Amino acid sequence: MQKQLELTVPRMTRMHSQWDWLCLSLLIISSVTAEIEDGGVLGADVEVEDFDEESQQADVDKEESSLGVVYQTPKPTGDVYFAEPFDGELTGWVLSKAKKEDTDDTIAKYDGRWEVEELKENTVPGDKGLVLKSAAKHHAISAMLTKAFIFDKKPLIVQYEVNFQGGIDCGGAYIKLLSSTDDLDLEFFFDKTPYTIMFGPDKCGEDYKLHFIIRHRNPKTGEYDEKHAKRPDVDLKKFYLDKKTHLYTLVLKPDDTFEMLIDQSVISKGSLLEDMVPPVNPPKEIDDPTDKKPDDWDERPKIPDPNAVKPDDWDEDEPSKIEDLDAVKPEGWLDYEPQYVPDPSAKKPKDWDEEMDGEWEAPQVPNPKCATAPGCGLWVRPMKNNPKYKGKWKAPMIPNPNYQGIWSPRKIPNPDYFEDPHPFEMMTPISAIGLELWSMTSDIYFDNFIICSEKEVADRWAADGWGLKKLVASANEPGMFSQLVTAAEDHPWLWVLYVLTLALPVGLGVLFCWPAKKTDEDFDLKKTDISMPVTKGGVKQGREELEDDEIDLEEEKENEDIGEDGKMKRRELEETEGQFIEDTNKMGRKAPPSEDESKYGEDDDEENEVAGRSQEEGDETNKSGSEDEMTAADEIAGSGDGPLKSVRKRRVQKD
Repeated sequence: MQKQLELTVPRMTRMHSQWDWLCLSLLIISSVTAEIEDGGVLGADVEVEDFDEESQQADVDKEESSLGVVYQTPKPTGDVYFAEPFDGELTGWVLSKAKKEDTDDTIAKYDGRWEVEELKENTVPGDKGLVLKSAAKHHAISAMLTKAFIFDKKPLIVQYEVNFQGGIDCGGAYIKLLSSTDDLDLEFFFDKTPYTIMFGPDKCGEDYKLHFIIRHRNPKTGEYDEKHAKRPDVDLKKFYLDKKTHLYTLVLKPDDTFEMLIDQSVISKGSLLEDMVPPVNPPKEIDDPTDKKPDDWDERPKIPDPNAVKPDDWDEDEPSKIEDLDAVKPEGWLDYEPQYVPDPSAKKPKDWDEEMDGEWEAPQVPNPKCATAPGCGLWVRPMKNNPKYKGKWKAPMIPNPNYQGIWSPRKIPNPDYFEDPHPFEMMTPISAIGLELWSMTSDIYFDNFIICSEKEVADRWAADGWGLKKLVASANEPGMFSQLVTAAEDHPWLWVLYVLTLALPVGLGVLFCWPAKKTDEDFDLKKTDISMPVTKGGVKQGREELEDDEIDLEEEKENEDIGEDGKMKRRELEETEGQFIEDTNKMGRKAPPSEDESKYGEDDDEENEVAGRSQEEGDETNKSGSEDEMTAADEIAGSGDGPLKSVRKRRVQKD
């Protein structure tokens, strides 16, 4: 029984090891999958604005419609200040006739062309948008709102779609919300036309921006200053280069907070009072412009030590390089051969005029004789560093005892200071929307403008327009295999991950499904399970060994303090002895009677002789310390009974 337990432990260990490898492999596969999936996600955390239940149901309906290529013009479901899906004629929009100031007359006109047309890729039949068609030209187009928006108790929500169909080199796709003024004329809309808010994407070179600019009125001077929102901490590059339609949303709330969203994910948020540059409210104190730094103000933290003296052996005239006197001219040096010689194959051009061009000389080429020699011309000793060179002596630096710190002018109260606790309420009302753009790239697509105050209205509008475009684009995307190959072409190191991801499941399948090789331990376990007859000599020998173990244990107990380990050995020995006696009695009752009682003595002597040989082989096994060899010796001796083997093994462990 004990032998079976000892053989079971290694099996359990191997099983635990295999399960550990399985868990580790699954963890690696999960990590690789997460890496690939995260490659298409933004490099910063964003908050996702969920659609309401009504918008989600609309997405499902539109998905069914997209399969049938059916499109319906979105209609606002609530109160709006402006809504334009561009599905009909371009009514209400006015092209500018103005000229851009401070610009060359050849490009000053706003003569860029606009068209209403469908997307080039992922087209939704019937869904059209406003497209900027001209490159390297100024464009300006605007439209009046249905009703003016006044900044009071309702939030302002501005939302529209942009698709850079041909990518973007340098240009913008932002909109301007024009201020309500008495002299507003859309036919002369240009870059200097007053606006209240500017919002949208802009890019030039590798600078990717998402503008949110407000024009804030100074209540003391009446002048307007531009305040820019701090740049988002998100990489915006993918939105400009993936040639997909993206949804841009601005939410400006009466509590002076704002949110900027792309595809209904929050890209940036903040406060008009804390996250605008320059701040809406100026500082209370400013530097005194009349304050001047005193002439004796010492800003030097360290100065040369005035008490330092140049050492007497300091020679400032020593050169940094000197000739190496140990150098020897290489053998074979051609002293009288020049490094360059006239090209013997050169010929004077036929049109060479010596009166105008001077005497013709053949161009110089490297001397071919110098190619096989160490060098040509006058040999000069090489230069080496001068060990005596120290350079110009300078006094060491010490802390300046007169150091007064960095001077700064004194502060005075800011004469232009004001405090606007609620800049939202002080913003100029809006009465028109306009696009005033310059772009080096054409085919910039705009669609589904909406200005409202209810988030549910904007979400439903997005679901009916941008949501349908997103579903069509997703349906037209290449399969996962094509995406993986494309990604690997851009990043070749991904092939290593692909190979590992495929090899791990195959290796695990072979590891767990391939038949295991039978070990010696399994063979011994099956071999010892075979029942063997118990002889009287074996019983007698086992009892003598038990008595010897008890005597040895008592001597150890008398000579030293055995502690807990000794108690456990004693307890195990007693249990083994009881089990041995019980098994012996059972097997003794079942053993058949001897046919010849007179032969008992001979059998007993023969068994004792066999047991003696087993004991000698057991002693050799104790010297080698191998339990497997002990088992083999027992089998050779013919004593196959389980209890006697257990006693011998226990004796070996005790020794």
